[in-house]
Amino acid sequence: MRWGDMRRSENVEDRGGMSGGGGRMPLGGGMKIGGGTLVLLVILGLVFGVNPLQVLGMAGPDVGAPAPAPSMPAPSSSGSGAPAPSDTRKDFSARVIGDTEDVWGALFKAMGSDRYPPTTLTLYRGAVRSGCGNATAAAGPFYCPADSRVYLDTSFFDELSRRFGAPGDFAQAYVIAHEVGHHVQNITGTMQKFDRQSQGLNERQRNALSIRLELQADCYAGVWGYFAQKRNLLEPGDLEEGLRAAAAVGDDTIMKRTQGYVVPDAMNHGTSEQRMRWFKTGLASGDPRACDTFSVAQP
Repeated sequence: MRWGDMRRSENVEDRGGMSGGGGRMPLGGGMKIGGGTLVLLVILGLVFGVNPLQVLGMAGPDVGAPAPAPSMPAPSSSGSGAPAPSDTRKDFSARVIGDTEDVWGALFKAMGSDRYPPTTLTLYRGAVRSGCGNATAAAGPFYCPADSRVYLDTSFFDELSRRFGAPGDFAQAYVIAHEVGHHVQNITGTMQKFDRQSQGLNERQRNALSIRLELQADCYAGVWGYFAQKRNLLEPGDLEEGLRAAAAVGDDTIMKRTQGYVVPDAMNHGTSEQRMRWFKTGLASGDPRACDTFSVAQP
C-alpha cells in the first residue's frame, strides 16, 4: 500500500509507554460501562472478537504461527537516521487516519450532512486510560464512544501478523478503518440506537445485534478501501491482505483456534464469511448506504 502518499493527520496522540495511571490493569475493574456498548465493543475483543476468557486472563495462550518478516520497515544499521519501528508505525497510523478523514469528510459533504468531526487516534503501549475506563493491550484496538477516540497498542500489528496470520500494511489499515467505522456509527447515531435496542435483550439477542454493528463497521472499512483503491493507493496483493485479515478474525475462526469448537450464540462480531462479505460490500460499492446491516433479514 502506498501509505506514504496519504495525508498525515494531526489528530494523533502518542502516549508511548504510559501505563494508564497505575500499571497493567485487568479489564473489568476500572471500566465505565454505558448501555452495554463497551461490553460489546471493548471487553469482548472489539475488532478481533478475541476469546473473552483470554481477555480476562482466564484462558491459556494461543499457539501462534511463526512470526513472518516484519511488514514495517526495520531501522537502518548504517546510522543513516532511519526512523525507529515505533516512529514508522506512528507515521503509518497517522497517514491512514488522515486518509479516512479525507474520505469520510468528502462522503459527509456529498450526503449533505454536517462537517465530518474526525476521531483522535491514541497510541499506547501496555495499558491506557480512556474515557471508557482503563484497558490493557489484551482488549485489542478499540473505539471509545465516551471520548470519540480510537485506541491502539502499537504492538498489536505484530499480534495481527503472528497470532492472526494476517500480515501486511493493508491488513493493518483495515484494523484502523474498522475502528473509524465505529466512530462514524457514533456520530451518526447508530450506536445510540444500538444501545436503546439492546435494553431488555438477553445475551444471545444482544450478541446477534452486536454482530450487525460490527459487520457495518467492516463494511465502512471497505468503503474507505474503495476510495483508496480508486486513487491508486493500493498495490497488488493489498486486497487479499485485507480479506485475509477479515477472515482470520471471524468469531468462528477465533473459537476454533482457541477452544476447538464454535458456539454460535456466543458470537458477537460475525463469522469469517460474514466479515469478508461485508468488507467486500464496502469495497465494491464505496457507498455507506450499502452497509445497512440492520435492515437485512440475515447479515
